[in-house]
Amino acid sequence: MPIEIRRWRPEDAAALAAVWNEVVREGEAFPQLEELTEEAAAEFFAAQDFTAAAWDGGRLLGLYILHPNNVGRCGHQANASYAVAAEARGRGIGEALVRHSLETARALGYRLLIFNAVVAENTRAIRLYERLGFRRIGRVPGGFLLRDGRWCDTILFYRSLVSEG
Repeated sequence: MPIEIRRWRPEDAAALAAVWNEVVREGEAFPQLEELTEEAAAEFFAAQDFTAAAWDGGRLLGLYILHPNNVGRCGHQANASYAVAAEARGRGIGEALVRHSLETARALGYRLLIFNAVVAENTRAIRLYERLGFRRIGRVPGGFLLRDGRWCDTILFYRSLVSEG
């Protein structure tokens, strides 16, 4: 059965929270320290411009959230976060989610997709973003506290969603 990426539904909240919390517990990619309850997850995912869920039959493989990176004169900038279930990693789910988010952001009228804090040790994500045309625009020394207590740099990326010229 092919992977289906679709807008989340309230009945997905527990499954989305489980995958989100898995990434939070790993302490290597998301800045959050607290896990989401099912109720908090439903509110959090509903508050995004778009929350996507990637399903294979009845199994949630991953998700992304898409929302403004800024407001007003910078409101054309989107930001996204991606979470792939540990058991589904290495299967191209992350790439499918990023590609879907690019199209969704474009459809929502965004002109840029920006990542503010990609952990420098997250080399798989960095390779994916660069392969998909994202550009590095800066580095923040010691921008992320890893679960093991070490400080790690973060990298900023962006990609235009409009044709140049």
